[in-house]
Amino acid sequence: MFEMRYNCQNDVIRRTKHKKRVDGTALDRERSGGQNQHAGHRARIRQKYLEHGIDVFSEHEVLEFILFYSLRQKDTNALAHALIKHFGSLEGVLAASVDELMEVDGVGEQSAVLLNMMVPVVRRAFLASLNGGKALGTRENIGKYLCELFFGMSTEMLFQICLDAKSKLLRCYKLPGGIDSMNLNMRIIVENALRCKASCVLLAHNHPSGLALPSAEDVSSTVAVYETLQTVGVELVDHFVVADGDFVSMRDNGMLPPGPIAALNTQI
Repeated sequence: MFEMRYNCQNDVIRRTKHKKRVDGTALDRERSGGQNQHAGHRARIRQKYLEHGIDVFSEHEVLEFILFYSLRQKDTNALAHALIKHFGSLEGVLAASVDELMEVDGVGEQSAVLLNMMVPVVRRAFLASLNGGKALGTRENIGKYLCELFFGMSTEMLFQICLDAKSKLLRCYKLPGGIDSMNLNMRIIVENALRCKASCVLLAHNHPSGLALPSAEDVSSTVAVYETLQTVGVELVDHFVVADGDFVSMRDNGMLPPGPIAALNTQI
């Protein structure tokens, strides 16, 4: 009797264990199927990029593809849509700070840093490719250069652009602190100009607010730079204020003293 009960109990235990193994196998298959489907989708997106480039991607597909490399297992499609909805556009997402990106549910620090670094990395490569030789002798060339330079910048930045006597770009320097610190940067501005043997200099800063109008402080600081560069034989040709793909020239608006290099001024 005891042996029979014992065998019956063992049989129940064996059947229960078998059921768990079957259920576990089914669950493993389900998980594996989801991962395989996920991997297949990623492979198709990656192949699409390799064959056609990024231009054929929609905005959310660009973000989805980027996020592959910070979120190895997660479905990034829904997160890409959420980012576009939150910031309004791909440009808005890539211009957002790390803290702003992390406000979106599902975006951790790793993904936020990856997205945030995209525009600065491209800008750095852009500047490196242009340092030395690019002609900026026309207003059209300067405008195009400045709009590309300030693309995606959500904070105010100040740049010093050094040119030779033929208006060719020698070097572009990002100055620390922005326009409010221009007087403090006077020594750096002079050193930059002398280091690359510049004949003339352009200054440019952006107004993230969207209004490309120089302030009184912008003008007074620029005049101080102009006078300081004159003492070392370098001409400050102009100072441009850039906002929303547009720019304003201080010289064109009579905010700078007339310079001795009139021929160059008429060119730009």
